[in-house]
Amino acid sequence: MPELRLRGGEVDGLAVNYLVEGRGPAVVLVHGLGGFAESWRHNIGPLAARATVYAVDLPGFGRSGKPPAGYSLAFFARALHGFLDAVGVTHASLVGHSLGAAVSVTYALTHPARVERLALLASCMPGFGWRPGWRARVMTAPALGEALALCGCAPLYRAAIAKCFHAPAADEVAFLVGWDYAVRTSSPARAAWLATVRALTADFGQRRADYRRAIATLDLPVLFVHGRQDGAIPAAHCAEMADAFGRATVRWLDACGHFPHIEHAPVVNGWLAEFLVGRRAPR
Repeated sequence: MPELRLRGGEVDGLAVNYLVEGRGPAVVLVHGLGGFAESWRHNIGPLAARATVYAVDLPGFGRSGKPPAGYSLAFFARALHGFLDAVGVTHASLVGHSLGAAVSVTYALTHPARVERLALLASCMPGFGWRPGWRARVMTAPALGEALALCGCAPLYRAAIAKCFHAPAADEVAFLVGWDYAVRTSSPARAAWLATVRALTADFGQRRADYRRAIATLDLPVLFVHGRQDGAIPAAHCAEMADAFGRATVRWLDACGHFPHIEHAPVVNGWLAEFLVGRRAPR
């Protein structure tokens, strides 16, 4: 797995790990909260037949650096910008899952000339009715959040991830929990996760009006993919978001929870390939 160090501003020197495969137009996969680059393992290969696919570990997650920082959507978007500059990508389509969708939209709002298309899977973003639930709000309490973050363990993680699937497959849950478990549950990783939850609570609360106004100005094709049984981000939130984008298409999946790219990988891969590229990469 390659690693590079970002340059400039608050992300200077930050180590970022990523996967890259394929040849053709650039497609960047951005994982959700607690995710990591390899969580796209069912999607990278099929998309790489038509594109150069990058799957990145966001700062604070996977094997990327986990510095003390304010892990806001703006911070993640700046890190994504640094990553694209570092790998020499000037134009890309972004595929974001859950939190990664909000990061992708934030990047598109701040660098619209560099984004060609957006695909948003099980997405959430500020500016609409949905907000992080009571558990996230509890984590914002000083000291209490730190204490609760220390209580996490593999059985709890498995239970939480399984609830996000419509019909959880034991091997998929085990992979999402167990991959690089020691690194992803280290003290710096727990601190980064907690900082992200706290920053998101502020983003979704205090910056709702700013996002709603900005999204109305975004003029690029957007594909929403959402499971009708998503218990983490309700389908109604997806419908509300899609109405706010001028060039949005929505694809609904039945018998699907919060991981459409895992639960229905072949179907979603087909939709993504057609939307993002629509042709095979040159040989």
